[in-house]
Amino acid sequence: MIKLTIEAAKEIERMSKDSDSDKLLRIFIEPGGCSGFEYGMSMDQAKDSDQLGESQGVQFAVDGESVEYLSGTEIHFDDGLSGKGFEIRNPNAQTTCGCGKSFS
Repeated sequence: MIKLTIEAAKEIERMSKDSDSDKLLRIFIEPGGCSGFEYGMSMDQAKDSDQLGESQGVQFAVDGESVEYLSGTEIHFDDGLSGKGFEIRNPNAQTTCGCGKSFS
């Protein structure tokens, strides 16, 4: 389903400490961005329609509508000189925008 790099897992664990204990990472897509769809992540409670997954010891939820778009995706966290943030590596994306936050 979705794979987290070690760097991403560490950052998500750090973020989780600032959130309620019953929340987990939600990964989703929504219409928007300059390429048609944009990625989103938030700390949220799991819903009945979610597919749950785990990578690097981190549990996450993906809503049913986003699963097919995100299958095989790798999420990395980069805190280097080029900018701090999550990088989505989606093999299903035909095109991506320059910022890497949207795709089609």
